[in-house]
Amino acid sequence: MGNTIKTQEDILAKLNINELNEMQKEALATVDITTNTIILSPTGTGKTLAFLLPTLKLIDPENKEVQVLILAPSRELAIQIEQVIREMGTGLKVNAVYGGRAMAKDKTELKHTPSILIGTPGRIADHFANNRFSKNSIKTLILDEFDKSLEVGFEYEMKGIIKQLPSINKRILTSATQEAEIPSFVRLDNPTILNYLTGKKSKKLAIKTVVSPSKNKNETLLELLHHIGNKQGIIFCNLKDSIQYVSNFLTKNKIAHSNFYGGIEQRDRERSLIKFRNGTSQVLLATDLAARGIDIPELNYIIHYELPQRIEEFTHRNGRTARVNAKGTAYVLRWQKEQLPAFIKKTSNANISEKTTIKSRYWETLFISGGRKDKISKGDIAGLFFKKGNLTKDQLGVIELKQDCAFIAVPVSEAKRLVQSLNNTRLKTKKVRITIV
Repeated sequence: MGNTIKTQEDILAKLNINELNEMQKEALATVDITTNTIILSPTGTGKTLAFLLPTLKLIDPENKEVQVLILAPSRELAIQIEQVIREMGTGLKVNAVYGGRAMAKDKTELKHTPSILIGTPGRIADHFANNRFSKNSIKTLILDEFDKSLEVGFEYEMKGIIKQLPSINKRILTSATQEAEIPSFVRLDNPTILNYLTGKKSKKLAIKTVVSPSKNKNETLLELLHHIGNKQGIIFCNLKDSIQYVSNFLTKNKIAHSNFYGGIEQRDRERSLIKFRNGTSQVLLATDLAARGIDIPELNYIIHYELPQRIEEFTHRNGRTARVNAKGTAYVLRWQKEQLPAFIKKTSNANISEKTTIKSRYWETLFISGGRKDKISKGDIAGLFFKKGNLTKDQLGVIELKQDCAFIAVPVSEAKRLVQSLNNTRLKTKKVRITIV
């Protein structure tokens, strides 16, 4: 790894970004000259880049210890931040550690200490307790989605972690909501607050109510999906049992979907998101875990299958659509005898009588057992599927490359043939397994 950190121009070019937005520009200018900064901005507006760009300037490439600690409330968010840093191509070592991942894997990676360490509070507290690296050079602390990571469940760990950081001279806190209080142990004296949460987005978001004549809302949900047609969206439930129930119903009615909630294995959660991103799934059926901190594209709509308990959940769920420059709709599905919570205001009744045909899905996702560490690139994968798999350009979907594996979207009609002809082929020097996810 080189000892020079790339320029901002190089990084933006690598990320295919022509220009930073207003919030990112202000964050860059402010973090440079401020000890404590709070960035408040809607989901999907690029807060990760807003705190990473100024942070990179603070890192000494000659120092072999951890210099930046980023705390995230969920595994998905930790993985997403790590992914962004890797895509920036900074030449700096970065690692994400989180519950649900083998501790042995963490220990191996932490032997070569990263400059930037990302983690969930529980897992970071564990590494701190076991003194797996020096904390003396950690000068920058970032709390991403701080309203979640400072909630009561995490407070004990967060307090313990921050207590053990003697050298902090810069703190950056981000959130997509402004209700949260910041406990005194964060030592956030006189922060500069960049607030981009005001008003603009709500003009683009339409909130519509869909009334179900029956307490069981499934048939009304199906009607609504047939009204919306072949667009991607999230259906939010409060409980994982509801997800199982709705999932069985969607499967029976041939609606391609993935499930996403805390009770499923991390590997399966990641695969659900990959299939949603590449179009294999039309719908993501999820708990509030998917309301933020996950990397998914702009959505046309979200559906509140079960009504949220609190305004924060309502806001974050809605934040998944009508992001940045696009319009979107949040459908509130309610039984006719159900009262809407007081915080759901300004809704109009949706007319869903007009129906669109939902086409059968086009994409299937294949798993490839080789990744970056095997020196495999996206170009190598595309080459294999064009030359030996005889796919045309139009038949090659999204390729996602991970450290030790990859995923590729191919037409459903070609998937089995491709597995038969390409399984156990060589990619670079590695013989790879190829299977349908």
